[in-house]
Order: sequence, then structure tokens, then C-alpha cells
Amino acid sequence: MTRLTFAARWIVMALVFAAIVFGCAGRIDLPGVWAVAGLLATFGAVLSAVGDVGMLRERQRPGQGSQDRITQPVSLVVMLSQWIIAGLDARFGWSPIPLPLVIAGAAGYALALVAVLWAILTNRFYSSVVRVQTDREQKPVTAGPYAFVRHPGYAGSIFCALCGGVAIGSWVALIPTAVFIGLFIRRTLLEDRLLIAELPGYADYARQVRYRLLPGIF
Repeated sequence: MTRLTFAARWIVMALVFAAIVFGCAGRIDLPGVWAVAGLLATFGAVLSAVGDVGMLRERQRPGQGSQDRITQPVSLVVMLSQWIIAGLDARFGWSPIPLPLVIAGAAGYALALVAVLWAILTNRFYSSVVRVQTDREQKPVTAGPYAFVRHPGYAGSIFCALCGGVAIGSWVALIPTAVFIGLFIRRTLLEDRLLIAELPGYADYARQVRYRLLPGIF
């Protein structure tokens, strides 16, 4: 049931996203919203079909020892606020984004999801919480996107937030994205410190791959 429940959660999230935006907008002729909802559902379906079973189980029901109890609940509030603002913007016309940019945002969102998927499929220890998985014999992952930055999944998630915000067609709805980015930068630093201190081999990996999210910058 792990794969089925994992896929179902993503599909439900996509439906809830669409329902909130369309409901607040009072209309459904928003192509960027349709695109984001479809991409979310597709991402979840693909990940549930080909992802490592142990990783999927860890993401659904992570083990003990989480060092970050802030990012997930605050991110949920940020996402909900963004969806509501985008819908209200579509209804009242506060700050619409031109259609060509909406299309570009949707394309960028798709590419960012591919990057996140690559990171997750490469790393069977990709948990939904910040912890050292001694119960799963965790080891540093150095292949694929991890050869370029230490936290490619978080980098992809940040670009998803930026591009997805453009795709749903509201400039003002991008404001909560700043909070989301700040949360993931904080989480990156927190996880990096934890892994360097407690995961054997990670400190050596960190010396080889210097940047956390963006090569040459951070």
C-alpha cells in the first residue's frame, strides 16, 4: 500500500490546490493553475511508481529524531496563503501576470520538478524530516545531482516555489514565496550541520562538494 497511498496523497494535494485557487477565483479559465495541478499529480504518480520503497515509507512515516519541527507546518501555511492570494488576485485583478510569463513559469516549474525527482530517486535516504537515519544505515550520497551541490532537492524545491508562483498568475502571490525560501535555506543549514557532525563520511563529502544549493554562490 505504500506506493498507492503515496500517489494518492500527491493527487489529493493537487486537487486541493486547484479547488482552493479556482474557488477563490470564482473561475476555472486559469491555464497555469491547470498546469501546476497536473504536474503535481504527475510528479507524485511517477515518484510513487519508481521510488525506493524504503524511501517512500520514510517520507510518509519518518523515524524518530527530527531536528526540524518548523519547516513543514510553516510551509503548509505559506502554500495555502499563496493559493488563496492567487485565487483572489484572479478574481479581483490585483496583479495579473501576462500569459507568456505564466507559460514560462509552468515550463520552469516542470523542469524544477524533474530536478527534485532526480535528487529523490538518487537518494534512498531522502526523508521528509531532518534526521540521521541510523536505523536505515544511512550513508552520504555523492552521485547524480549530489556531485554538484549537497542539497539538490531543496534547491529544486526553491525553484519550484518561484516558478510555480509565476505559473499561477499572480505577482502578489509571490510574496509568501520569500518565507518559503527562507525556511529552506534555514533547513539546509540545519541539516548540513547535523550531517557533518553525526553522519560518518559526510564531512569529507562536504569538503569535496563545497556548495549547498547553488554552485559558485551558496
